[in-house]
Amino acid sequence: MEQPPKMNPVVEPLSWMLGTWLSDPPGAGTYPTLQPFQYLEEVHISHVGQPMLNFSFNSFHPDTRKPMHRECGFIRLKPDTNKVAFVSAQNTGVVEVEEGEVNGQELCIASHSIARISFAKEPHVEQVTPSCLVCAEVCGVNLFLFREITRKFRLNSEGKLEQTVSMATTTQPMTQHLHVTYKKVTP
Repeated sequence: MEQPPKMNPVVEPLSWMLGTWLSDPPGAGTYPTLQPFQYLEEVHISHVGQPMLNFSFNSFHPDTRKPMHRECGFIRLKPDTNKVAFVSAQNTGVVEVEEGEVNGQELCIASHSIARISFAKEPHVEQVTPSCLVCAEVCGVNLFLFREITRKFRLNSEGKLEQTVSMATTTQPMTQHLHVTYKKVTP
């Protein structure tokens, strides 16, 4: 049997994110202009020995288990720094780069740039993070008013991965929008 690849030392500061994670309990969403909602999510974060992590996020409706938002991509660290880039491609036709920093077992990132397929539904997205698309698919939210979005991952004292997404729109100040806690199911 082939040995798994050795982790590239550049991404060692992100090793706490590795594994398969399931939302436990379901993720919760809220915003001043929305009805509260829940969602399930499965996250896979791995490496193949390159100086980056690979990821996929797959969300599901909590009652029907119907697939919802999907995204996959890479998490890169700028060598010899704590600067991080989170690059994702989404099933909605959106490609995004988020940038930020890792400090210990916490990763904070914010939208940096976004692109979309030419035949995406109008109105066109100007700025959004992948987790907010869960809300759109659960609540039918119009994503196209978002002005600024931030995301934070952290490993809590129980060894669970948490993700918090906050956003500001043209009518609302920066407010927490999504929070989900994941239980690790495979290393």
